[in-house]
Amino acid sequence: MSSNVTATKEKELRVVAIGGGTGLSTLLRGLKRYVVTPERRRGIRLEGAAASGPGVGAPAAPCPAPRCIIRQLSAVVTVTDDGGSSGRLREDFKMLPPGDIRNCMVALSEDEHLLSKLFQYRFEHGDLEGHSFGNLFVAALSHITGDFAQAVQMSSQILATRGKIFPATNTNVTLAADMDDGSLVRGETNITASRHSIVELRLEPATADPLPETLEAIANADLITLGPGSLYTSLITNLLVRGIPEALATSKATKVFICNLMTQANESLGLTASQHIEKIMQHAAGARTPIFDYALINTGSISPARLEQYAREGQEPIMADLDRVRALGVEPVTGDFVHEGDVLRHDYDLVAERLVALGLERAVAVPV
Repeated sequence: MSSNVTATKEKELRVVAIGGGTGLSTLLRGLKRYVVTPERRRGIRLEGAAASGPGVGAPAAPCPAPRCIIRQLSAVVTVTDDGGSSGRLREDFKMLPPGDIRNCMVALSEDEHLLSKLFQYRFEHGDLEGHSFGNLFVAALSHITGDFAQAVQMSSQILATRGKIFPATNTNVTLAADMDDGSLVRGETNITASRHSIVELRLEPATADPLPETLEAIANADLITLGPGSLYTSLITNLLVRGIPEALATSKATKVFICNLMTQANESLGLTASQHIEKIMQHAAGARTPIFDYALINTGSISPARLEQYAREGQEPIMADLDRVRALGVEPVTGDFVHEGDVLRHDYDLVAERLVALGLERAVAVPV
Protein backbone atom coordinates (compact mmCIF):
# COMPACT_ATOMS: atom_id res chain seq x y z
CA MET A 1 0.00 0.00 0.00
CA SER A 2 1.34 3.42 -0.93
CA SER A 3 2.58 5.48 2.00
CA ASN A 4 0.29 8.34 1.03
CA VAL A 5 -2.78 6.13 1.42
CA THR A 6 -4.47 5.95 4.80
CA ALA A 7 -6.94 3.24 5.75
CA THR A 8 -9.53 2.79 8.43
CA LYS A 9 -11.62 -0.18 9.25
CA GLU A 10 -15.17 0.78 10.06
CA LYS A 11 -17.56 -1.59 11.73
CA GLU A 12 -19.25 -3.69 9.07
CA LEU A 13 -22.87 -4.28 9.98
CA ARG A 14 -24.87 -7.46 9.79
CA VAL A 15 -28.44 -6.41 9.00
CA VAL A 16 -31.70 -8.38 9.12
CA ALA A 17 -34.81 -6.82 7.53
CA ILE A 18 -38.14 -8.48 8.39
CA GLY A 19 -41.45 -7.94 6.63
CA GLY A 20 -43.22 -8.53 3.35
CA GLY A 21 -45.08 -6.89 0.50
CA THR A 22 -43.84 -3.81 -1.31
CA GLY A 23 -42.65 -2.26 1.95
CA LEU A 24 -39.83 -4.75 2.46
CA SER A 25 -38.70 -4.82 -1.17
CA THR A 26 -38.64 -1.01 -1.21
CA LEU A 27 -36.49 -0.90 1.93
CA LEU A 28 -34.08 -3.50 0.52
CA ARG A 29 -33.41 -1.28 -2.50
CA GLY A 30 -32.09 1.35 -0.15
CA LEU A 31 -30.08 -0.99 2.08
CA LYS A 32 -28.39 -2.86 -0.78
CA ARG A 33 -26.45 0.28 -1.74
CA TYR A 34 -24.44 -0.15 1.47
CA VAL A 35 -23.62 -3.85 1.01
CA VAL A 36 -19.97 -4.79 0.67
CA THR A 37 -19.27 -6.94 -2.40
CA PRO A 38 -15.90 -8.33 -3.56
CA GLU A 39 -15.81 -5.72 -6.33
CA ARG A 40 -16.67 -2.88 -3.98
CA ARG A 41 -14.33 -4.06 -1.24
CA ARG A 42 -11.31 -3.21 -3.38
CA GLY A 43 -10.45 0.34 -2.39
CA ILE A 44 -13.60 1.26 -0.49
CA ARG A 45 -11.55 1.75 2.67
CA LEU A 46 -8.82 3.72 0.90
CA GLU A 47 -8.30 7.47 0.73
CA GLY A 48 -5.97 9.15 -1.75
CA ALA A 49 -5.84 5.97 -3.81
CA ALA A 50 -6.07 7.83 -7.09
CA ALA A 51 -2.36 8.66 -6.81
CA SER A 52 -1.53 4.98 -6.92
CA GLY A 53 -2.76 4.49 -10.45
CA PRO A 54 -5.96 3.49 -12.26
CA GLY A 55 -8.06 0.67 -10.95
CA VAL A 56 -6.86 1.03 -7.37
CA GLY A 57 -9.56 1.88 -4.87
CA ALA A 58 -12.24 2.31 -7.54
CA PRO A 59 -15.31 0.19 -6.76
CA ALA A 60 -17.43 -1.13 -9.60
CA ALA A 61 -20.41 0.76 -8.24
CA PRO A 62 -20.07 3.95 -6.20
CA CYS A 63 -20.76 3.73 -2.48
CA PRO A 64 -22.91 6.30 -0.73
CA ALA A 65 -21.76 8.12 2.38
CA PRO A 66 -21.28 6.52 4.82
CA ARG A 67 -19.34 3.91 2.89
CA CYS A 68 -20.32 0.35 2.06
CA ILE A 69 -20.48 -1.03 5.56
CA ILE A 70 -23.13 -3.77 5.46
CA ARG A 71 -21.16 -7.02 5.41
CA GLN A 72 -24.25 -9.22 5.48
CA LEU A 73 -27.84 -8.37 4.57
CA SER A 74 -30.62 -10.86 5.25
CA ALA A 75 -34.33 -10.53 4.50
CA VAL A 76 -36.94 -12.56 6.40
CA VAL A 77 -40.13 -12.63 4.33
CA THR A 78 -43.69 -13.56 5.26
CA VAL A 79 -45.20 -16.56 3.43
CA THR A 80 -48.96 -16.28 4.06
CA ASP A 81 -50.06 -14.74 0.74
CA ASP A 82 -52.84 -16.76 -0.89
CA GLY A 83 -54.01 -14.39 -3.64
CA GLY A 84 -53.12 -13.83 -7.28
CA SER A 85 -50.35 -15.84 -8.91
CA SER A 86 -48.91 -16.92 -5.54
CA GLY A 87 -52.30 -18.21 -4.41
CA ARG A 88 -52.82 -20.22 -7.59
CA LEU A 89 -49.38 -21.80 -7.27
CA ARG A 90 -50.03 -22.61 -3.61
CA GLU A 91 -53.25 -24.38 -4.54
CA ASP A 92 -51.96 -26.16 -7.64
CA PHE A 93 -48.54 -27.23 -6.36
CA LYS A 94 -48.94 -27.24 -2.56
CA MET A 95 -45.99 -24.90 -2.20
CA LEU A 96 -45.23 -21.69 -0.33
CA PRO A 97 -46.15 -18.40 -2.06
CA PRO A 98 -43.21 -16.97 -4.04
CA GLY A 99 -44.53 -13.47 -4.83
CA ASP A 100 -43.14 -11.39 -1.95
CA ILE A 101 -39.88 -13.32 -2.03
CA ARG A 102 -39.56 -12.76 -5.80
CA ASN A 103 -39.95 -9.01 -5.28
CA CYS A 104 -37.22 -9.08 -2.64
CA MET A 105 -34.89 -11.01 -4.95
CA VAL A 106 -35.39 -8.45 -7.69
CA ALA A 107 -34.88 -5.58 -5.23
CA LEU A 108 -31.57 -7.07 -4.06
CA SER A 109 -30.39 -8.00 -7.53
CA GLU A 110 -26.96 -6.71 -8.49
CA ASP A 111 -28.36 -5.69 -11.84
CA GLU A 112 -32.03 -4.75 -11.90
CA HIS A 113 -32.24 -4.87 -15.69
CA LEU A 114 -32.66 -7.87 -17.99
CA LEU A 115 -32.78 -10.77 -15.52
CA SER A 116 -34.83 -8.77 -13.05
CA LYS A 117 -37.27 -7.73 -15.77
CA LEU A 118 -37.51 -11.39 -16.77
CA PHE A 119 -38.36 -12.43 -13.20
CA GLN A 120 -41.01 -9.69 -13.00
CA TYR A 121 -42.50 -10.42 -16.43
CA ARG A 122 -46.18 -11.27 -16.11
CA PHE A 123 -47.96 -13.35 -18.73
CA GLU A 124 -51.06 -11.71 -20.18
CA HIS A 125 -52.67 -14.51 -22.20
CA GLY A 126 -53.47 -18.20 -22.09
CA ASP A 127 -53.26 -20.59 -19.17
CA LEU A 128 -50.32 -18.65 -17.71
CA GLU A 129 -52.21 -15.35 -17.60
CA GLY A 130 -51.49 -13.52 -14.36
CA HIS A 131 -48.41 -15.58 -13.47
CA SER A 132 -45.00 -13.91 -13.31
CA PHE A 133 -42.01 -15.72 -14.76
CA GLY A 134 -40.18 -15.45 -11.44
CA ASN A 135 -43.00 -17.18 -9.56
CA LEU A 136 -42.99 -20.04 -12.06
CA PHE A 137 -39.20 -20.26 -11.91
CA VAL A 138 -39.21 -20.58 -8.12
CA ALA A 139 -42.06 -23.11 -8.35
CA ALA A 140 -40.05 -25.24 -10.77
CA LEU A 141 -36.94 -25.11 -8.59
CA SER A 142 -39.01 -26.00 -5.54
CA HIS A 143 -40.13 -29.20 -7.21
CA ILE A 144 -36.66 -30.02 -8.53
CA THR A 145 -35.02 -29.55 -5.12
CA GLY A 146 -37.99 -30.57 -2.98
CA ASP A 147 -37.24 -27.59 -0.73
CA PHE A 148 -38.73 -24.10 -1.10
CA ALA A 149 -36.00 -22.38 0.92
CA GLN A 150 -33.30 -24.00 -1.20
CA ALA A 151 -35.11 -22.90 -4.36
CA VAL A 152 -35.09 -19.33 -3.05
CA GLN A 153 -31.35 -19.45 -2.41
CA MET A 154 -30.64 -20.88 -5.89
CA SER A 155 -32.82 -18.21 -7.52
CA SER A 156 -31.02 -15.53 -5.53
CA GLN A 157 -27.68 -16.80 -6.83
CA ILE A 158 -28.91 -16.52 -10.41
CA LEU A 159 -29.96 -12.91 -9.80
CA ALA A 160 -26.68 -12.19 -7.97
CA THR A 161 -28.53 -10.66 -5.03
CA ARG A 162 -26.62 -8.54 -2.53
CA GLY A 163 -28.11 -10.42 0.39
CA LYS A 164 -29.76 -13.61 1.55
CA ILE A 165 -33.51 -14.16 1.56
CA PHE A 166 -35.25 -16.50 3.97
CA PRO A 167 -38.94 -17.40 4.10
CA ALA A 168 -40.23 -16.80 7.63
CA THR A 169 -40.99 -20.53 7.78
CA ASN A 170 -40.67 -23.48 5.43
CA THR A 171 -44.04 -24.79 6.67
CA ASN A 172 -47.10 -24.30 4.47
CA VAL A 173 -49.10 -22.11 6.86
CA THR A 174 -52.52 -20.51 6.73
CA LEU A 175 -53.36 -17.20 8.36
CA ALA A 176 -56.41 -17.08 10.66
CA ALA A 177 -57.96 -14.08 12.38
CA ASP A 178 -60.46 -13.55 15.18
CA MET A 179 -62.53 -10.52 14.18
CA ASP A 180 -64.30 -7.94 16.33
CA ASP A 181 -67.72 -9.45 15.54
CA GLY A 182 -66.66 -12.79 17.01
CA SER A 183 -66.14 -14.51 13.65
CA LEU A 184 -63.09 -16.51 12.60
CA VAL A 185 -61.73 -15.78 9.13
CA ARG A 186 -59.12 -17.99 7.45
CA GLY A 187 -56.82 -17.05 4.60
CA GLU A 188 -54.99 -13.76 4.04
CA THR A 189 -57.18 -12.73 1.10
CA ASN A 190 -60.38 -13.29 3.08
CA ILE A 191 -58.96 -11.47 6.10
CA THR A 192 -57.99 -8.36 4.13
CA ALA A 193 -61.36 -8.39 2.35
CA SER A 194 -63.33 -8.53 5.60
CA ARG A 195 -65.16 -5.39 6.72
CA HIS A 196 -64.47 -6.22 10.36
CA SER A 197 -61.41 -5.36 12.43
CA ILE A 198 -58.79 -7.91 13.41
CA VAL A 199 -58.63 -8.69 17.13
CA GLU A 200 -56.07 -11.47 17.08
CA LEU A 201 -54.05 -13.16 14.36
CA ARG A 202 -52.57 -16.64 14.37
CA LEU A 203 -50.92 -19.22 12.13
CA GLU A 204 -52.26 -22.67 11.37
CA PRO A 205 -50.43 -24.80 12.29
CA ALA A 206 -49.15 -22.86 15.29
CA THR A 207 -46.11 -25.14 15.45
CA ALA A 208 -44.47 -23.63 12.35
CA ASP A 209 -40.75 -23.17 12.94
CA PRO A 210 -38.33 -20.70 11.34
CA LEU A 211 -35.31 -21.77 9.36
CA PRO A 212 -32.19 -22.27 11.50
CA GLU A 213 -30.45 -19.76 9.23
CA THR A 214 -33.04 -17.13 10.19
CA LEU A 215 -32.41 -17.58 13.91
CA GLU A 216 -28.67 -17.51 13.31
CA ALA A 217 -28.93 -14.27 11.30
CA ILE A 218 -31.01 -12.63 14.06
CA ALA A 219 -28.61 -13.79 16.78
CA ASN A 220 -25.59 -12.38 14.94
CA ALA A 221 -27.20 -9.16 13.68
CA ASP A 222 -26.05 -5.64 14.52
CA LEU A 223 -29.23 -4.05 13.14
CA ILE A 224 -32.72 -5.55 12.79
CA THR A 225 -35.68 -3.82 11.15
CA LEU A 226 -39.39 -4.63 11.03
CA GLY A 227 -41.47 -2.81 8.43
CA PRO A 228 -42.75 -0.94 6.62
CA GLY A 229 -45.69 -3.03 5.47
CA SER A 230 -49.25 -4.08 6.23
CA LEU A 231 -49.43 -4.31 10.02
CA TYR A 232 -51.04 -7.73 10.26
CA THR A 233 -50.45 -9.48 6.94
CA SER A 234 -46.84 -8.38 6.30
CA LEU A 235 -45.35 -7.69 9.73
CA ILE A 236 -47.11 -9.54 12.55
CA THR A 237 -47.26 -12.73 10.46
CA ASN A 238 -43.48 -13.10 10.83
CA LEU A 239 -43.73 -12.82 14.62
CA LEU A 240 -46.27 -15.66 14.77
CA VAL A 241 -43.58 -18.13 13.74
CA ARG A 242 -42.48 -19.66 17.02
CA GLY A 243 -38.95 -18.80 18.03
CA ILE A 244 -38.72 -15.52 16.11
CA PRO A 245 -40.11 -13.24 18.90
CA GLU A 246 -37.80 -14.88 21.43
CA ALA A 247 -34.83 -14.45 19.10
CA LEU A 248 -35.64 -10.76 18.64
CA ALA A 249 -36.02 -10.19 22.38
CA THR A 250 -32.65 -11.73 23.19
CA SER A 251 -30.75 -10.23 20.26
CA LYS A 252 -28.19 -7.56 21.14
CA ALA A 253 -28.80 -5.81 17.82
CA THR A 254 -30.20 -2.31 17.42
CA LYS A 255 -33.87 -2.99 16.62
CA VAL A 256 -35.96 -0.52 14.64
CA PHE A 257 -39.66 -0.51 13.81
CA ILE A 258 -40.36 1.40 10.58
CA CYS A 259 -43.85 2.83 10.85
CA ASN A 260 -46.08 3.07 7.79
CA LEU A 261 -46.92 6.45 6.32
CA MET A 262 -50.70 5.92 6.17
CA THR A 263 -53.30 3.84 7.92
CA GLN A 264 -54.58 0.89 5.89
CA ALA A 265 -58.10 -0.35 5.32
CA ASN A 266 -58.95 -3.55 7.21
CA GLU A 267 -55.57 -3.51 8.96
CA SER A 268 -54.85 -0.29 10.82
CA LEU A 269 -57.54 2.34 10.30
CA GLY A 270 -57.49 4.78 13.21
CA LEU A 271 -54.32 3.35 14.78
CA THR A 272 -51.58 5.72 15.90
CA ALA A 273 -47.85 4.97 15.73
CA SER A 274 -47.79 3.75 19.33
CA GLN A 275 -50.82 1.55 18.75
CA HIS A 276 -49.02 -0.14 15.85
CA ILE A 277 -46.23 -1.02 18.27
CA GLU A 278 -48.73 -2.22 20.89
CA LYS A 279 -50.43 -4.54 18.39
CA ILE A 280 -47.07 -6.00 17.41
CA MET A 281 -46.10 -6.57 21.04
CA GLN A 282 -49.43 -8.24 21.77
CA HIS A 283 -48.68 -10.83 19.09
CA ALA A 284 -45.01 -11.31 19.96
CA ALA A 285 -45.96 -13.77 22.67
CA GLY A 286 -42.48 -15.16 23.19
CA ALA A 287 -40.89 -11.74 23.76
CA ARG A 288 -41.04 -10.79 27.44
CA THR A 289 -39.16 -7.53 26.90
CA PRO A 290 -39.65 -4.74 24.32
CA ILE A 291 -38.36 -5.85 20.94
CA PHE A 292 -37.69 -2.35 19.57
CA ASP A 293 -35.12 0.25 20.54
CA TYR A 294 -36.31 2.81 18.00
CA ALA A 295 -39.36 3.60 15.88
CA LEU A 296 -38.74 5.46 12.62
CA ILE A 297 -41.80 7.68 12.18
CA ASN A 298 -42.59 10.12 9.39
CA THR A 299 -43.34 13.69 10.47
CA GLY A 300 -43.01 15.19 6.99
CA SER A 301 -45.94 16.73 5.15
CA ILE A 302 -47.96 15.07 2.40
CA SER A 303 -49.52 17.01 -0.46
CA PRO A 304 -53.26 17.80 -0.27
CA ALA A 305 -53.84 15.92 -3.54
CA ARG A 306 -52.39 12.69 -2.12
CA LEU A 307 -54.24 13.13 1.17
CA GLU A 308 -57.50 13.48 -0.74
CA GLN A 309 -56.69 10.39 -2.81
CA TYR A 310 -56.16 8.25 0.30
CA ALA A 311 -59.08 9.80 2.18
CA ARG A 312 -61.45 8.28 -0.39
CA GLU A 313 -60.48 4.90 1.07
CA GLY A 314 -60.78 6.16 4.63
CA GLN A 315 -57.00 6.29 5.02
CA GLU A 316 -55.05 9.06 6.71
CA PRO A 317 -51.49 9.76 7.87
CA ILE A 318 -50.53 7.77 10.94
CA MET A 319 -50.52 10.02 14.00
CA ALA A 320 -47.03 10.43 15.42
CA ASP A 321 -47.92 10.23 19.13
CA LEU A 322 -44.29 10.44 20.14
CA ASP A 323 -44.78 10.71 23.92
CA ARG A 324 -46.85 7.54 23.91
CA VAL A 325 -44.18 5.78 21.83
CA ARG A 326 -41.55 6.78 24.41
CA ALA A 327 -43.82 5.51 27.19
CA LEU A 328 -43.58 2.08 25.57
CA GLY A 329 -39.80 2.17 25.98
CA VAL A 330 -39.17 2.96 22.31
CA GLU A 331 -37.28 6.05 21.15
CA PRO A 332 -38.87 7.81 18.13
CA VAL A 333 -36.67 8.73 15.17
CA THR A 334 -38.52 11.35 13.15
CA GLY A 335 -38.03 12.99 9.78
CA ASP A 336 -39.49 13.57 6.34
CA PHE A 337 -39.38 10.09 4.84
CA VAL A 338 -42.08 10.52 2.16
CA HIS A 339 -41.65 9.90 -1.54
CA GLU A 340 -44.69 10.94 -3.55
CA GLY A 341 -45.35 9.18 -6.83
CA ASP A 342 -48.57 7.63 -8.08
CA VAL A 343 -48.77 6.20 -4.58
CA LEU A 344 -47.03 7.13 -1.35
CA ARG A 345 -43.86 5.25 -0.52
CA HIS A 346 -41.02 5.72 1.90
CA ASP A 347 -37.97 7.42 0.42
CA TYR A 348 -35.81 4.32 0.66
CA ASP A 349 -32.52 6.19 0.34
CA LEU A 350 -33.32 8.45 3.29
CA VAL A 351 -34.68 5.58 5.37
CA ALA A 352 -31.66 3.38 4.65
CA GLU A 353 -29.28 6.23 5.49
CA ARG A 354 -30.95 6.79 8.85
CA LEU A 355 -31.03 3.06 9.62
CA VAL A 356 -27.34 2.61 8.85
CA ALA A 357 -26.52 5.58 11.09
CA LEU A 358 -28.49 3.99 13.94
CA GLY A 359 -26.70 0.70 13.40
CA LEU A 360 -23.31 2.41 13.52
CA GLU A 361 -23.98 4.27 16.76
CA ARG A 362 -22.72 1.33 18.81
CA ALA A 363 -19.82 0.69 16.44
CA VAL A 364 -16.37 2.19 16.95
CA ALA A 365 -13.92 2.69 14.10
CA VAL A 366 -10.61 0.92 14.70
CA PRO A 367 -7.30 1.33 12.84
CA VAL A 368 -6.29 -1.30 10.31
